[in-house]
Amino acid sequence: MTAYRMNEIVRYIAPVYRPPSEADSLILPVTDGCSWNGCTFCEMYTDPQKRFRPRDEAEVVETIKRLGEQYGANLRRIFLADGDAMTLSTRRLRLILETIRSELPGVRRVSTYCLPRNVSKKSVSELKELAMLGLSFAYVGAESGDDEILARVNKGETFKSTLSALEKLQEAGIKRSVMILNGLGGETLTKQHARHSAALMNEAQPEYLATLVVSFPKGTERFLKGFADWTPLSITGLMQEMELFISQLELTRTIFRSDHASNWLILKGTLGADKARLLQELRSAIAEPEHAPLRPAWARGL
Repeated sequence: MTAYRMNEIVRYIAPVYRPPSEADSLILPVTDGCSWNGCTFCEMYTDPQKRFRPRDEAEVVETIKRLGEQYGANLRRIFLADGDAMTLSTRRLRLILETIRSELPGVRRVSTYCLPRNVSKKSVSELKELAMLGLSFAYVGAESGDDEILARVNKGETFKSTLSALEKLQEAGIKRSVMILNGLGGETLTKQHARHSAALMNEAQPEYLATLVVSFPKGTERFLKGFADWTPLSITGLMQEMELFISQLELTRTIFRSDHASNWLILKGTLGADKARLLQELRSAIAEPEHAPLRPAWARGL
């Protein structure tokens, strides 16, 4: 995720975040902030100016029309920001997607961050309608499949609620990219974090899976209020957790990426075709970390 600069057409409230794979997408804010904003590990929307609010409907429509005047059919991808556009009503999302379709006919993909709790408020038929109008991709921060860890970090979700949302999105034909936070359980809960997260992925069979390393650029005070006994994993511990996680995965056609700036060891492949290779890369790095192709600390853009 990275900040996105304001321009003359779209009103941005910095910083604006987007997934790494949306680097070539136009970022279109339809809300400000995050509708939950309670996760103690997340610093993305803690600035007071990022207080959650839906964008004015007329402003969003006018912005799309101005983008159409500027770019015509040249825009191909749009990411609906900020933290979770799916919190908007189906009626409002329908209007946004219909306006994109009419004013920006070149757009081939519309994506968004997506909280499981907000998917639960929409029926499969509503989600199918949104998919037909162009909403084709959802980024779901599962973080962990372990209910104890999810409670400690105030995620407001469970294994069951996350799985239910992922299954609804799949049934509606919306592709899913799921994120797991490497190291979220610390030293004490590392094994159950890896095993239960793998179990969640095995049930959901997402199209895409990514891992990031938990990090706290602004400090751990907020996080430790609910997780006082948390001790961070070493680099080797993070890789050992990843080795256990991947070894437990039974995926068939999931594109896997562990290449975010927070990751020490870059891993890429398709699961399960590349499972053996990924495990070998991890085991080699664990056995001889001094020879492993680790990202240098200065390059971890956190």
